[in-house]
Amino acid sequence: MAAKENIILTGFSGTGKSAVGALAARTLGWEFVDTDAEIVKRAGKSVTKIFAQEGEVVFRRMEGEEVRRACGGTRRVIATGGGALMDEGNREVCFGSGLVVGLEASPETIYKRLSAQGGGRNPEERPMLASREPLKRIRELKAQRQPYYSMAHWTVSTDYLTEAQAAAEVARAWQTVGGRMMGGASSDSEVAAVVTHSTGSYPIVVGWGLLERLGERLLGIGIKGPVYIISDSNVFPLYGRQAQRSLQKAGIVAHAFVIPAGEENKSLAMAQNIYEWLASRRAERRHAILAVGGGVVGDLAGFVASTYLRGMPFVQVPTSMAAMVDASIGGKVAVNMPQAKNLVGAFYQPQMVLADPQALTTLGKRELAEGWCEAIKHGFILDAGLVDVFEEHAEALMALERDISTQVIRRSMAIKAQIVSEDERETLGRRILLNYGHTMGHALEATTSYGKYLHGEGVSVGMMGAARISHRMGMIGDDVINRQERLLRRFNLPTKVEAVDSEGLFKAMALDKKTEGGAIRWVLLEGVGRAVSRRDVPGEVVEEVVRGLGR
Repeated sequence: MAAKENIILTGFSGTGKSAVGALAARTLGWEFVDTDAEIVKRAGKSVTKIFAQEGEVVFRRMEGEEVRRACGGTRRVIATGGGALMDEGNREVCFGSGLVVGLEASPETIYKRLSAQGGGRNPEERPMLASREPLKRIRELKAQRQPYYSMAHWTVSTDYLTEAQAAAEVARAWQTVGGRMMGGASSDSEVAAVVTHSTGSYPIVVGWGLLERLGERLLGIGIKGPVYIISDSNVFPLYGRQAQRSLQKAGIVAHAFVIPAGEENKSLAMAQNIYEWLASRRAERRHAILAVGGGVVGDLAGFVASTYLRGMPFVQVPTSMAAMVDASIGGKVAVNMPQAKNLVGAFYQPQMVLADPQALTTLGKRELAEGWCEAIKHGFILDAGLVDVFEEHAEALMALERDISTQVIRRSMAIKAQIVSEDERETLGRRILLNYGHTMGHALEATTSYGKYLHGEGVSVGMMGAARISHRMGMIGDDVINRQERLLRRFNLPTKVEAVDSEGLFKAMALDKKTEGGAIRWVLLEGVGRAVSRRDVPGEVVEEVVRGLGR
């Protein structure tokens, strides 16, 4: 069934759904509907009184009725209650009725807004403020709901935006991806986000067990084969064969090239081997390359796709956590040189990213943890609420519990999708924030010949280094450093190294791609969920922090 022209706003109380929704509706020339306001109008009493006098069960029934009523129309901006998406029926209605946009804000911002009674709302509509520890209560309740907010097709962080600016971002979300979701795509709950770029767009599809339907998904985006699968010796027996069977079941001819596992094989020499194989198979420009594996396979296969025959379509099927939440999204493809990682590469966008979290069940705990590091990074730089979720559910995430893990992966992938859509080639200063922890992390990997530390482990140490630089620059306090360190340790990630090759690290950092005019562009923290880039970090501060990385 074709999707309606609707925008459904979700998010915690205080993120601005009512005010922003009304402004966005005015911008688009649409109708605005606030489901909580409609409930109050029909019941003749406040939401708080409904809860107190009739109970939550009655309220949720009324809420479901209003959600269905609102979503039954079209060309509407619909503000839903903070807990509406927790109900499966409401989720089905909302995702089947248009573009779901999440409004995000940190617990601190929410507390300030609710305390100020923003928008003239009656004080009795702010029951969380009656708690003895209102900020703690906001943190706890928001963490419980965050997995459902993370399902949104698009997220707007409102901490530093005016209501008008946030409304403009909501309208831009519709103009960017809403139209592409018409014709039924918006009812596809497995689409976590859509990346837009200079020449088009592509979906990020996430779902448990999705690899079995890979062939159907490729046909859905117009890839009919032949397809050339590139995988490695660890992944291919587990998931490369599964991908090949799924393609063959869909009538797609699929060939496979398996590289030895290991970072050292992400090289020009290995790319040459694949070029020769493609030539022997008489690969054509209209054929497609399918990367099935972790970041090494994705980078290498993407590099080959970007250069062979001046460019072939390719699809990312990440099977590691780090590749899912980071490396597979954004079109950065590259091979390594002896001097540093990713020195030779390009920006080349895939046709689709398909992530099946079930593939992570065969990972060891170390590999799983290093992948979660990239998602934790997303929280510290852009989404304080995601940090709350990690703190609340650390053990469940390390156990890869299906529902919470899938939703956190979706949320993290959506964050990266939004950032790379805004700054495709890292020219506007936005995308560089994703490199938090990577300057020192990449240098640590290079100085240990890419053999001692996994990528996420290097990033973990680099995040602690960047946080300590932030502290010495007077940007954050000890509380932020300690909070980050505690969380990383809960995932068994290193925060220090056994021995520091200071000179080697300095040389490797000098080759960092973020260096401009001899000065490194450091990504630093101003707080949890707030990152900035700085070029004015004194050399002595860097030296002090680097030398302090050792145990």
